[in-house]
Amino acid sequence: MLARPSRAIALALLILAPLFVFRHGVSAQEDQKYLLPPKAIVDVFDAEPLPQTLINPNHQAVALIKAHNYPTIAELAQPMLRLAGSRVNPKTNGPHRASGLPGTGIYSITMKKIAGGAETNVTMPPQARVSHVKFSPDGSRLAFLNTKSDAVELWVADTSTGGARAVVSGADRINATAGDPCDWLKDNVTMVCALVPGGRGQAPTEPAVPTGPTIHESDGKAAPAPTYEDLLKNAHDDALFDYYFTSQLAAINTGTGAKTTIGRPGIFNNVTPSPSGQFVLVNKVKKPFSHLVPMNGFAQDVEIWSRAGELAKKIGDLPSREGTTLTGVEPGPRGYHWRADQPSTILWVEALDGGDLKNKVPFRDKVVSLAPPFSGQPVEVAKTEWRYGGINYTDTGIALLTENDRASRRTRTWIMEPGAAPRKVWDRKQDAAYDNPGSPIARRDASGGRGGGRGSGGAVIQTGDYIYVAGDGASVEGDRPFLDKLNIKTLKTERIFRSSSESLESFVAPLNDEMTKFLTRYETQKEAPNYFTRDAGSDARRAVTQFKDPQPQVRDILRQYVTYKRKDGVTLSGTLYLPPGYKQGTRVPVIMWAYPREFGDADSASQVSGSPNQFTTLRGGSHMFLLLSGYAIFDNPTMPIIGPGETANDTYVEQLIASAQAAVDKVVEMGVADRDRIGVGGHSYGGFMTANLLAHSRLFRAGFAESGAYNRSLTPWGFQAERRSFWEAPDIYTKMSPFWYAHQIKDPILLMHGEVDDNTGTFPIQSERLFAALKGHGATVRYVTLPNEAHGYAARETLLHVIAERLNWFDKYVKNAGARSTTDAQR
Repeated sequence: MLARPSRAIALALLILAPLFVFRHGVSAQEDQKYLLPPKAIVDVFDAEPLPQTLINPNHQAVALIKAHNYPTIAELAQPMLRLAGSRVNPKTNGPHRASGLPGTGIYSITMKKIAGGAETNVTMPPQARVSHVKFSPDGSRLAFLNTKSDAVELWVADTSTGGARAVVSGADRINATAGDPCDWLKDNVTMVCALVPGGRGQAPTEPAVPTGPTIHESDGKAAPAPTYEDLLKNAHDDALFDYYFTSQLAAINTGTGAKTTIGRPGIFNNVTPSPSGQFVLVNKVKKPFSHLVPMNGFAQDVEIWSRAGELAKKIGDLPSREGTTLTGVEPGPRGYHWRADQPSTILWVEALDGGDLKNKVPFRDKVVSLAPPFSGQPVEVAKTEWRYGGINYTDTGIALLTENDRASRRTRTWIMEPGAAPRKVWDRKQDAAYDNPGSPIARRDASGGRGGGRGSGGAVIQTGDYIYVAGDGASVEGDRPFLDKLNIKTLKTERIFRSSSESLESFVAPLNDEMTKFLTRYETQKEAPNYFTRDAGSDARRAVTQFKDPQPQVRDILRQYVTYKRKDGVTLSGTLYLPPGYKQGTRVPVIMWAYPREFGDADSASQVSGSPNQFTTLRGGSHMFLLLSGYAIFDNPTMPIIGPGETANDTYVEQLIASAQAAVDKVVEMGVADRDRIGVGGHSYGGFMTANLLAHSRLFRAGFAESGAYNRSLTPWGFQAERRSFWEAPDIYTKMSPFWYAHQIKDPILLMHGEVDDNTGTFPIQSERLFAALKGHGATVRYVTLPNEAHGYAARETLLHVIAERLNWFDKYVKNAGARSTTDAQR
């Protein structure tokens, strides 16, 4: 039985005031400095990462992109406004973290020919901080943003010569507050961009003296919502949002730099040019702004504009998404996007069940379309029995429509041809990785739209009666990625390529429409990932890149894929990493790092994911750096939480403990660990898991919990995959909350949290209150908050400090811990 604290104790703990951390009588208010781990770890940490790649749409070249490893804490300390779910740098009118890749920004782009390997360096701006790299549709030009100290510029390069220049700079400034601000048009010369409106004046200033209270009220309509971060809170926030997010759309001639404005300024949640480039789909945010949901849930007008900015058709008047049910969708139209195989046909979805799964109806959704001149009535494309998942069209206009059922956790896809009845091509459990048929391969569309939403890619490639699908190829021996062709008449598949069992080789992109040549990414445990060309039907491959091992020190780490069973028969798995120089049969300290997942059935939960052949690199604040200090790491030992429908969490704690017990038993049985020197840790839901394991078991000597949520009454409208509210399942929320069982945590735990966490539900107060509860009960606990860090930690100084904290903590309480007392061992 689980001991349940009294209501009086729980309420007392809830109102504990914030406390400062004390360490051996020393106040944490003293000036603390960032720690450094040992030099051997720092050297690996600072190794230059492998370049990222971007495939040219003409299939003739790849862009090799290099970015700085990590931003500095000074960069993260730049001014930040937290508005409507976004974080904005008011100096640049762009995102607070202006990087297209992990790190402080891209500093080098090299064009490399696939045939022959010739390289051309792209001219970069001085002190480049580049992001949002994208090819023109024909691959002749490459556009990218450059963030300066006070503005965001648009640069365009000639991919054949590498020459580049700024086409939006100086008096004109890109407005990147709402996301990717620029899209290529089909002519390969014009880009549609969002600009800071000219002459907009000074930013609103906050009144020195309040003019009155801030008031929120409800008119009696139910409006459950997740606990979003960075919402608008008052009238001044509203004014700042209006100021910084208002944009002027413009067509930019990237050859001449000429600018033609499109329509009037507005706040645009989404801007997507049609495939023909003749129209623009815009979602215009309108007042009043919500203080309960982020910008993408604000009231909007959905309109089709001509290239000149004239209104061709208003197709939607969408209310705020406040009140949308937790498992549902908006009650009216949603998901507006262009049909990829047509010049200017718009598609959208309309709920037929009021957006609520509790309503019993024969069809959940319908898909409709509207073609130019947009004056007629929308034409029904299809109705779905389950909730609409997505629709893609092939080059010849054949549709692939996917629908999903939450209750049964199933997904299915239909092929729809004009004049013919729909035919079911795939029907499987959503969680069943072994049954995943892969995803259809679509053309790379450079004009994805600022919303980045469903349907923003190109048409699915079709050659004759065939389309092509690629997937991870999950199997009992690990992932073996594949490329298949599917006959849309017979629905039979033929395998074109499958990775060997001794490597991890993934399909990257086609090099022709017939899929007789394609690009892959190949790696093994010892060989760094590189790109190769392959011919269908041949085992030969030709290298395109020759990247070297960036961290040779890591190659002596031993890796083993392990399977074992939980006491209820569920098959579990994980990857065991052994430190360099490990001697077989030696027992070493082991750290388990995990993240629970929900499944509808035991069969799906037992399926293997990941590959034993993946090339290991250590990045960021990874727990894997512990390997360089003599620890073994049992990485991602599966912690499945299984149950049909909405019932998985009914036995969350019991299943979690059973999975952890099986993992501990396995590493001890293998002779790698002894029970007195095993620690556990995790990030976010993994941090939540860590606190629960320490609250309800004595399996681990110490825990390290990062950015978790520990009191589920503070996320009352659902969390993770749980969609029952606190009031529907109060006992489940209580039982799953380690805060309620803080008095049972007897082993040391370190709590860590970014001070500006931006993740839904993981407010820093979660760690603050758990620390207060643990300290009140006399637990061994350390609480570390990270300045200027969000849910994912980023700054170099921060990440090295995280590694040092983790190493110091586990050295003290796991590696160098003595044997447990007899009483503790029995417990």
